[in-house]
Amino acid sequence: MILDEFLAKSKLKPKKVVYPEGEDERLIQAASYCVREGIAYPILIGSKSIIEKKAIGLGIDLGGIQIIQTSDFDYSDDLFNIINFSKKRIDKKEAQNLSKNPLYIGALLVRKNLADICIGGAINDTADVIKAGLYVIGLKENIKLLSSFFLMELPTNEFGENGVLFFADCGVNPDPNASELADIAIATADNFSMLMNAQPKVAMLSFSTKASAKHKILDKVIEATNIVKQKRPDILVDGELQADAALVESVAYRKAPDSPIKGHANVLIFPDLNAGNIAYKLVERLAKAQAIGPIMQGLKKPMHDLSRGCKYMDIVYLTAISSFQV
Repeated sequence: MILDEFLAKSKLKPKKVVYPEGEDERLIQAASYCVREGIAYPILIGSKSIIEKKAIGLGIDLGGIQIIQTSDFDYSDDLFNIINFSKKRIDKKEAQNLSKNPLYIGALLVRKNLADICIGGAINDTADVIKAGLYVIGLKENIKLLSSFFLMELPTNEFGENGVLFFADCGVNPDPNASELADIAIATADNFSMLMNAQPKVAMLSFSTKASAKHKILDKVIEATNIVKQKRPDILVDGELQADAALVESVAYRKAPDSPIKGHANVLIFPDLNAGNIAYKLVERLAKAQAIGPIMQGLKKPMHDLSRGCKYMDIVYLTAISSFQV
């Protein structure tokens, strides 16, 4: 399994990861696993007494796990200066409140190089995780859009790259325009190339294949495909494609015989958040796929969101994967 490969490789150079929702049992279990297996150096943010009590109940030794309480530090001045330097404006009182918010503390630890990665979202909404990342860590130079992807590992290697597919955007942008959709495709293709060490084959998905239908919502996908081709001619991309034409060679031969992907897509770009989120959850549940993410892309340093329905091993896998983004 590719996820086991990420675990093995992360042990070669473990990173320091901060979990803002440190009182959650899943985070305590993930931190313990990371220490035991040498995957990362975990930091839990939360009440030390609560974490210790839950660890005892789980039979977990907290050795090697750093615990930070929100009362340990006052980061209000740092947050006031950093956030006001961005587009958002806050006053001293709001900065004081945010300095007690674990998500903002975690993001600030990454910003100040006191941690390499921040992973939240097991309890908090995706929007709250995104705000903390944008306000405190900020976007990379020349990046205008924060987006996300899911690494989907299927039980068989019939589809994608030996059973691995990247789905985007399934967690952040509700209705990206053509330019934004192109940026999502480019960012996801680059992450696929880096993490999988393989050529990304990007399918821009819709309910139509090569103008088999006519509708204004298809125009966005067609335009986005053309933008990717213009911006990054090195990326193998095709659209608009239905999912079967993107993934099945025999279907592609009939519906899109000239497609450069030829039914072997490994990166699927969905036209909007409705389609992407529904698709990944269906594949996860019905196809028994391992869904890791949403993995954020576009921030200066890694800060990622978890599904609130995640298991502790999902957190471990995301920790291992994100260690390659540092």
